[in-house]
Amino acid sequence: MSGLAILTAAQMRAAEQAAIASGIPEYELMERAGAAAAEIIWRAGAKRDLLVLCGPGNNGGDGFVIARLLRARGVPVRVAALGESRTESSLKARAAWNGPVEPFDQAAPATQIVDALFGTGLSRGLEDAVADRLSSLTAQASFSYAVDLPSGVDTDSGALLSHAPLFGVCIALGSLKPAHVLHPAAGLFRRLVCADIGIVASDQVHRLSTPHLTRPLTSDHKYSRGLVAVVGGSMAGAGRLAARAAARSGAGMVRYLAAAEAAAGLDAIVTVQAKTISELESSLVDGRLAAVVAGPGLGSDERAKERLAAVLACGHPLVLDADALTLLGSGAAEGIPPGSILTPHEGEFARLGFNLRGDKISRATEAARRTDAVIVLKGADSVVAAPDGRVAVSSGASPWLSTAGTGDVLAGLAAGRLAVSGDPFSAACEAVWLHGEAARRAGEAFAADDLIAELPAAIASRL
Repeated sequence: MSGLAILTAAQMRAAEQAAIASGIPEYELMERAGAAAAEIIWRAGAKRDLLVLCGPGNNGGDGFVIARLLRARGVPVRVAALGESRTESSLKARAAWNGPVEPFDQAAPATQIVDALFGTGLSRGLEDAVADRLSSLTAQASFSYAVDLPSGVDTDSGALLSHAPLFGVCIALGSLKPAHVLHPAAGLFRRLVCADIGIVASDQVHRLSTPHLTRPLTSDHKYSRGLVAVVGGSMAGAGRLAARAAARSGAGMVRYLAAAEAAAGLDAIVTVQAKTISELESSLVDGRLAAVVAGPGLGSDERAKERLAAVLACGHPLVLDADALTLLGSGAAEGIPPGSILTPHEGEFARLGFNLRGDKISRATEAARRTDAVIVLKGADSVVAAPDGRVAVSSGASPWLSTAGTGDVLAGLAAGRLAVSGDPFSAACEAVWLHGEAARRAGEAFAADDLIAELPAAIASRL
């Protein structure tokens, strides 16, 4: 699995303890973290005057190391501390600074500012006066950096424990944390950099990476490249969007199983009239089908329930979205064939009835385990979770995706990639990445239809 690893606060502590147990002194890890952060700050701001804000724990110790190393490079550095250092390593780093330390509440602004107040593991918000002062100093700086995490965020959920300013750069130490990719915390910085400090981190959970796609072989034909069926319903437009997206996903052929007299919008898409349940069941018997999409535009009446039942029983790999998820309701864990891909937004996820608490990553992971399916929990920070515990998190998606029909496009795209690869988790990851890249290429104020036109270029960029 590729992509930067994401560790919770507890996992990061365990990784650090493992490094210490291997013979690396704790203070050496602090020196490595400070040196890596100092290098990033030096490259961005050079010798511009710098104010480092240090907290009482090891995050503050990192700040003292940063200050010492940049002062040695000729940077005019000032340090302001929020009280006395309280850990062994931070006390050592503060002593090595061997320079003046200003009271936090009296510090004057600077061209550059470093937030090293609190990092991983914060359990409560900053006091209002501290949060206000941090925001004021950051707003007055031209260059701003958060060390490990912006102060005032929950590491594992990305929730804001207190209000926090926007930083130019967030420097993750050793590994990404959930708050680096989950909103609202993921929106507190313009750029994210992960600094290697010699920590060995499992990549079971990682940031979604760019996929590596392949071209069809010269021996391929439309069926070997993957046949996708999109099950239409009472709202034909949503199904057509899914079918058109599947047709531009890299799959070899798409059939639109219409519930009424309707074309799928492209002459290359084979429209099959499957109005009755028997007609639908007959259409789904084809053993060449590599993926079936149900949900976009399916409806929620008795007829829709019957059509969904036929899909669930067809024996082919499934992508279930929208109305299909609503119809499944609280019986989802029992009704979904293993290996399916589900693409709910938060509302649909709640209607599936899992009654899960916790952060977005842990909720998606548990839902994947219970259903034995791949869960794509959509949003500005989409989480792709597999039943075996693998997770990929995508953040930074275009806010213009919050428009009707984009979920239908994602469902069709996921089915197409599933038909190509046969791997539900890889297909879901590829679909989420391509969906986001198509949105980037579409620019601003696009409609869902515009995404589909950008899919070939998005795929071509990864060949």
